[in-house]
Amino acid sequence: MNEYIIMTDSSCDLPDSMAKEMELEVNTLSLVLEGKEYVNYLDGREIGFHEYYDFLREGKMGSTSAANIESFRNMMEPILKSGKDLLYLGFSSGLSGTYNAGLQAANELSEKYPERKIYTVDTLAASLGEGLLVYYAAQEKKKGKSIEEVRDCIEKLKLNLCHWFTVNDLHHLKRGGRVSATTAIAGTILQIKPVMHVDDDGKLINVEKARGRRAAIKRLADIMAETAIDPAKQTVFISHGDCIEDAEYLASMIRDKLGVKDIMINYVGPVIGTHSGPGTLALFFIGKKR
Repeated sequence: MNEYIIMTDSSCDLPDSMAKEMELEVNTLSLVLEGKEYVNYLDGREIGFHEYYDFLREGKMGSTSAANIESFRNMMEPILKSGKDLLYLGFSSGLSGTYNAGLQAANELSEKYPERKIYTVDTLAASLGEGLLVYYAAQEKKKGKSIEEVRDCIEKLKLNLCHWFTVNDLHHLKRGGRVSATTAIAGTILQIKPVMHVDDDGKLINVEKARGRRAAIKRLADIMAETAIDPAKQTVFISHGDCIEDAEYLASMIRDKLGVKDIMINYVGPVIGTHSGPGTLALFFIGKKR
């Protein structure tokens, strides 16, 4: 069996230590803030996560762009040259052009290296939703599964990967066209918090509204209780936009309510956080459907 490498992109929001432990290759995305470009490394070496959210709180606006084909080609080709195969799990095509850039690079390199296996999976996921699928892929690889078996496992699992989240400030979603200006203003005045998810097409969908932050967080836990498959045995990921207390509150609820033991909490990185803003709180688990 040929050796293979799992690759992803930095919108997976995994802790750097976990990515290293799983021996991942991570193509870094970037953002521009106040005219300066920063690379979104998983360890935050160019811009700290707390620091970035402070910039957003001050009213500064960041912008992001998808990784380009050349960046993927430059990362993929040395792996193939070394005699290893490659499985790329990418940021949802419903939210970004990143996956399609990776796919195009993979297709070009497949022609150049016909003896190598190069597979790609559109995770239709973002932040630690993407990260959770990458985690499952790494666990399957660790069990000795072939590159095709891991690819097929993730393709089968991805539409059961539930992303549920809420935000504290609707104005960031308004900037990205996710909610109207009227909704953002009214929601802010009335303390209405959206409860959203990522659908089967990998796009953000506004599903419900909750009156107040605590109600929205409780709703995330309730939805998991309603839809999760055998939650006590799952590994659950929670990502947050610099609101660790809320993330820990949500974690304690699902521990108490559902008996979940294995919970990993990490930041929503700057690329995703640019669009969702400070106070974003997201819950990722395996359910009966998205």
